[in-house]
Amino acid sequence: MGYRLDEIDRLALYYLGSDARNTTATEIAEELNVSAGTVRNRISQLEQHGIVRGYPADIDYERAEGLLTGLYVCSVRVSERDQLARQVLDIPGVVNVREVMAGDDGLHVKAVGEDTSSLQRIASQIEELGVTIDEESLIRQEYHQSYQPYGPADAPHAQPATQVTSLVGGAQVVDLTVTEDAPIAGKTLAEAKAQALLGDDVLVVAIERAEEVLSANGGTEIRPGDLVSVFSPAGIGDETLEGFGGINAKQS
Repeated sequence: MGYRLDEIDRLALYYLGSDARNTTATEIAEELNVSAGTVRNRISQLEQHGIVRGYPADIDYERAEGLLTGLYVCSVRVSERDQLARQVLDIPGVVNVREVMAGDDGLHVKAVGEDTSSLQRIASQIEELGVTIDEESLIRQEYHQSYQPYGPADAPHAQPATQVTSLVGGAQVVDLTVTEDAPIAGKTLAEAKAQALLGDDVLVVAIERAEEVLSANGGTEIRPGDLVSVFSPAGIGDETLEGFGGINAKQS
């Protein structure tokens, strides 16, 4: 059973997720007509329960020092994912490891290096742990937004894409957040395919809902707020982006 959130908690998470550095307890308090002390106490409770785990900066390493950011899609045994994720994170240059519970791709690893040789060194160290790297690519840009249902009722919809990754040969992996008014919201994957909201060559890799990663199959229902990872060997087309609530996400 998860921690029960109220309106103050949800709005605090919304603003912290959008820009934690520039958001103050006073601003959130004014929005809810409560004291700043009340908001600070709620944020402290969210931190103590592990819901707010930190405030990492969104760093453009290429702009900082011309560094390269690589993405490795890896396969590992289900029983070893947690252990290997921690070991991979210890490799110098690795900045993020995502453990995926759906499909064959067990770990998504993000790493930063000075050049392609540095990224190859990281790849070799990952494989030395017994992890199989299925795909390697360079990340050009990442996009982030807050979880819309936690925000004010009149908050504008942000762009649905949080990450666009271009692969060799024009293929793309795109992480899309489903907006409230998205055509695909409330439909199963089978219905989305039948209504051409997902192209024939588009594969749903994973669906993240709250803290859970769902197995994607024809009967899986897509809901507002879901973070859906989709793959296409020919690139993600506008019709797919429109289905998730916007067409301006294709920026890779």
